[in-house]
Amino acid sequence: MTACPTGIAHTYMAAEKLTQAAEALGHEIKVETQGSIGAENVLSDNDVRDADGVIIAADKDVDRSRFVGKRVLVVGVAEGIRHPGELIERVRTAPVYGGEDGGAGTAAGAAASAGTGGGKQRSVGYKALMNGVSYMIPFVVVGGLLIAISLALGGHPQADGGLVIPDGSFWKHVNDIGVIGFTLMVPVLSGYIAYAIGDRPALVPGMIGGWIANTGALYGSKAGAGFIGAIVTGFLAGFLVVWIKKVRVPRFVQPIMPIIVIPIVATTALGLFFIYVIGRPISWVFTHLTGWLGGMTGSSAVLLGAILGLMIAFDMGGPVNKTAFLFGAGLIASGNQTVMGMCAAAIPVMPLGQGLATLLRRRLYSEQERETGMAALFMGLFGISEGAIPFAAARPAQVIPANMLGGAVAGALAGTAGVTDAVPHGGPIVAVLGAVGGVPVFFLAVVVGAVVTALTTVALVDLSERGKGGKGAPAGAAAAPAVTVAVAAGAGAGGPSGTAAATGTRTEAAPVPAAAPAPAPAPAAGEGDEDGVGEEGSAGDEGSDEGRGDRAQAPADGHSVPSPSPSPEVLSGYLTARTVRTRLAAGEKEAAIREMAELATGTGRVTDVAELVRVALAREAQGTTGLGEEIAVPHAKTDAVTAPVVCFARSAEGVEWGSPDGTKARLVFMIAVPEAAAGDEHLRILALLSRKLMDPDFRARLQGAEGTAEVLAVLAEIR
Repeated sequence: MTACPTGIAHTYMAAEKLTQAAEALGHEIKVETQGSIGAENVLSDNDVRDADGVIIAADKDVDRSRFVGKRVLVVGVAEGIRHPGELIERVRTAPVYGGEDGGAGTAAGAAASAGTGGGKQRSVGYKALMNGVSYMIPFVVVGGLLIAISLALGGHPQADGGLVIPDGSFWKHVNDIGVIGFTLMVPVLSGYIAYAIGDRPALVPGMIGGWIANTGALYGSKAGAGFIGAIVTGFLAGFLVVWIKKVRVPRFVQPIMPIIVIPIVATTALGLFFIYVIGRPISWVFTHLTGWLGGMTGSSAVLLGAILGLMIAFDMGGPVNKTAFLFGAGLIASGNQTVMGMCAAAIPVMPLGQGLATLLRRRLYSEQERETGMAALFMGLFGISEGAIPFAAARPAQVIPANMLGGAVAGALAGTAGVTDAVPHGGPIVAVLGAVGGVPVFFLAVVVGAVVTALTTVALVDLSERGKGGKGAPAGAAAAPAVTVAVAAGAGAGGPSGTAAATGTRTEAAPVPAAAPAPAPAPAAGEGDEDGVGEEGSAGDEGSDEGRGDRAQAPADGHSVPSPSPSPEVLSGYLTARTVRTRLAAGEKEAAIREMAELATGTGRVTDVAELVRVALAREAQGTTGLGEEIAVPHAKTDAVTAPVVCFARSAEGVEWGSPDGTKARLVFMIAVPEAAAGDEHLRILALLSRKLMDPDFRARLQGAEGTAEVLAVLAEIR
């Protein structure tokens, strides 16, 4: 089983290497690959039962529960490419797996195995946090949208401007379902953070801990700890389970440890710890903040509005947020509606601002985050601030300060004009229903606050990426699914899919200068541009001219030039003579990527070379695209290209690419695709390319081909 965290190229290369080695050694082998293209050659229970041994070459957590009782060898994915024959021999004497880790590799184990894969791995904490966020997002979206829809379609305006859904009505039931989604949101975040650290035994204490954190009544607080409390309980539960697993117990107790002992002990310990230790400070904060705000009611309305806005935006449901909200709501009955007016203006700023940020700088966000951003915009209109929680949980250092700044601006503007709110709710919906006094300024405050939040978020996220030298993909980016290869020495073998969230490896990448170098000289006859294949783009349906060299140009004297002879279609037409270069001038990786990006401009599909280079280098920073065997596959998914572009280049001296086998890249493939072009087709092409490149004879003929026409003829064999 192999699991490649940053892309599928290594997966198919490892699968092919292991297949070749097994056949050479006279063993049967069955390979299952699971990636973005879906599961292929799926292993049956009989395959697992008959296997003599299983090799797990993975740089991320994978589920081993199907392999209990089998000999299991665990290494990094690079080992599957570099030493496949050695692994098949070693698995014969590998220890028998007994399921001691509860069925899935622990975070620590994953980190250890990943260490052989080359490059720097993201921290266990980052991986766990993103795992929790990815599972939480659907609950936020479903819960928030159902609540918003039920209010919009089933709510009845009241005399005081409020909105009430009649009990027992259809829309009340829809609203109740949405509330359940919101209620589960925080425990799910906590549970799957814990799961990523301590595996399945940590799921129960993580979820129950998250529920306790979100239920202030359990520890004497009127407000729960919200998503911040869930992050705390998730990490506590995960590491507590990891620690309990290290305790040596009698052999007869071991089978019940992951399903009875560990969950019960961890849940009880974590729950009591939160109630008696962590909960008391939360209750103290709530009580004293309420008293402090009560003493400020006679001070400047601008200052009070800014403070309330800061508090509303800080933890979105936690004790700080709830203190401000309940303070404003409590003053409505006493006739003071201006405090609630300040809160009402700040409440929608976070989801509106974060949703707007995903529209302003799409490249900074994953597809899932952009979809969440659209939902957040809708939730913001109905005053559902929780729509911004996924963004705050994924990028707390950038998003929370931006939220607070926007909330403070909105609250201060509302306080300046004496905006009032007669109901304990916020957002544009209450103004539309007539509960707000000073409607024009209210909307101005909301819009300005949301814009401030969006611009600040974009600036901070962009600054963070630049500070890392482009090392990170968007924090919430969807992690590459697990890919598995199971190998049996002497019989069939089986293996399950990976279950934990993938984590990317990172290598240092130099910053991209603002100005790109001048384009490389046009290729002579028989040469072309380059060609590449990537992992994260998709193949488009647009082909390009495949003549020899550049497109024929009419000479100055007006005489015609014979049309170039047609070339074979390569990789569904994504690679053409115009994107092939037989001699790469660059001697180091960044220069090579820039040179290939410049070559791609000859197709007319590149609108921003500097941005294309930046995205390609940012991808390199997640983990090298050097695959070994003198091959590199740089790629970029960016709207700096209008259609997919595939390039190929050869380097006589080789370029240091950080490949797992230490070889320099002499065959460099590159792909650039627009954001909207992501799909399965490019993954099919990449799989075909990766497997074909494992054929030494094919690589030798590709290296020896003279001119573009011969290169294309060799590459046309990829089918």
